[in-house]
Amino acid sequence: MFKFPVTLTKDGRHVLVTFKDIPEAITFGKNEVEALNNAVDALETGLSFYVDARKALPKPSKAKRGQKLISPSALESAKLGVYQAMMDEGIKKTELARRLGWHMPQIDRLFDLKHASKFDQIEAAANVLGYHIEVTVAA
Repeated sequence: MFKFPVTLTKDGRHVLVTFKDIPEAITFGKNEVEALNNAVDALETGLSFYVDARKALPKPSKAKRGQKLISPSALESAKLGVYQAMMDEGIKKTELARRLGWHMPQIDRLFDLKHASKFDQIEAAANVLGYHIEVTVAA
């Protein structure tokens, strides 16, 4: 769902990583492997700015031939999916808290991409929004 094409640019002795769809996500590495590993954190940080500002998440553009795709980690992808569902349904965080019977700090932690939320909490939030979470393991 959240697979964003990444642009790798040789920048002197480093490889610069940028995302066309998320200009806030920028990082680098000593080589392509390190740069791609750092790209996940940069992507999550860039997406967290949208969540913090309560803005819609950018839609990933189509990758060009040979362009690599980067996704947030599984836990963050689930959080972002619930956030997007909440936005799509026009539901505010206070309404989600009411439906779950939670306090606002719990909701804030749920959407904090750096907080290690429990997966059952993310599932509960998806369920009260009328959604479910699917996990896939792929090669």
